[in-house]
Amino acid sequence: MDRLNLPLLTRALGRRRAWLLLSQICIALALLGMANTDPVANLTHTVFFALAVAFASATQDIALDAYRIEAVETEKQGAMAASYQAGYRIAMITAGAGALWIAAAFDPSEARYDFRPWQVAYTAMAGLMIVGILTTLIIREPEHAAPLPRLRDQGVLHWLVTSFVQPFVEFFARFKWQALLILSLIAVYRISDVVMGVMSNPFYQEIGFTKDEVATVSKVYGVIMTIAGAALGGLLVLRMGVMRTLFLGAVLSAATNLLFVWLAGRGHDVGALVFTVSADNLSAGIASSAFVAYLSGLVNQNFSATQYALFTSVMLLLPKFLAGFSGEFVDAYGWANFFTGTALIGLPVLALVWLAGQHAPSTSLTQSRKDAEKARTI
Repeated sequence: MDRLNLPLLTRALGRRRAWLLLSQICIALALLGMANTDPVANLTHTVFFALAVAFASATQDIALDAYRIEAVETEKQGAMAASYQAGYRIAMITAGAGALWIAAAFDPSEARYDFRPWQVAYTAMAGLMIVGILTTLIIREPEHAAPLPRLRDQGVLHWLVTSFVQPFVEFFARFKWQALLILSLIAVYRISDVVMGVMSNPFYQEIGFTKDEVATVSKVYGVIMTIAGAALGGLLVLRMGVMRTLFLGAVLSAATNLLFVWLAGRGHDVGALVFTVSADNLSAGIASSAFVAYLSGLVNQNFSATQYALFTSVMLLLPKFLAGFSGEFVDAYGWANFFTGTALIGLPVLALVWLAGQHAPSTSLTQSRKDAEKARTI
């Protein structure tokens, strides 16, 4: 054969839907594998299926991000980001607390380990993947989907360069010196939330809140306010624009960290906990919607998956590194100084958002679509 044809699945569904469907089927099969493997009897098989779930889930995330970016115009990315955040939070509750509830319902005795309740829980989680699979089959392939890099007449090396090297080269060529400003903003935008977030549970326990109180407040009030914040953030992006909402989200994220200083002084006060968690999650929802919309507008549609994966990797690198020292800081300086510090490290973010807004690049997702259309005619 002188050429490598696209797989039948890709030709039937389109590239984005094909990758989504393939990853979802792999997740379901891997979860079924975990459901039928007892870690006590065969830990190696359990680890293998868990890694398969993680790999397929990451693939699904990348394919979904690419689909979301390519499906609508730049002006609607805020609404897409809000919907994405809401769905993500609901899925986290279902996979977390939902799996625990199912396992508890089928557990005859919590005093000893029993594999069967977890078998039912993981089987149920695999079954819920049908929702995503049916959705993928129902939705349409984005009309502006970028052309797929092909091996035909070019060879493996050209395909690798086109798929993995060219997206990074294109990003720096398109934004030039602004690329460093953009990457700096991406690297620190969520720094206040991430650094503070890793110490929230130890903080709650130390000031006297029970696990049930924390779980109820975070899973009920926290999730509701996050979804509300995501929806509000999407609306604000539509009304105010991405950069203004991005600035507002950064201000709120840093400011709400100071509420934890107030909570530390209140001690064991459930009402204060509800208010603090609600405000923190509302601001996080607004910031997340604005940030996802901002990242979505930066990518070139020809390389949406690879470039968005780059952005999300940069996003957590520095915050996660600094978060590793949070415990030592608390031991040395106390909770009040820690939360004040997490608010203060959000101040440089405001400066970067302002600079990025002043030097906003003219190349947008809409322009990327024009480039993609031009590429098809060549």
